[in-house]
Amino acid sequence: MEVLFAYFLIITCLTFVIAGYDKYLAIKNRYRIPENTLFTIAFFGGSIGLLLAMLLFRHKTSKSSFIVKFGIILLLQIVLVYLKLTHKI
Repeated sequence: MEVLFAYFLIITCLTFVIAGYDKYLAIKNRYRIPENTLFTIAFFGGSIGLLLAMLLFRHKTSKSSFIVKFGIILLLQIVLVYLKLTHKI
C-alpha cells in the first residue's frame, strides 16, 4: 500500500509540474506539450495533479474539449476505484 501511495504522490506531482510548465510555454508562445501527453499522464494516476494545475494556473479551463476529455478520465477513474473498493474487480 505504501508503494501505491508513493506512486500516486510522484505521478501527481509530476503531472502538476508538467501542466504548469505547459502553461509557462503557452504564456511565452513556445512549442507546447501535446494534450495527449497530459491526458496519458492523468489517466495513469496524475488526474489530481492536472486538476490542481488547471485550477491554480487557470490552465486549459476555457477549452471545453479538454475539459470534457479530462472529465471522462476522471469519471472512469472514479468508477474503477469504486469497483475496486467494492471488490467487483
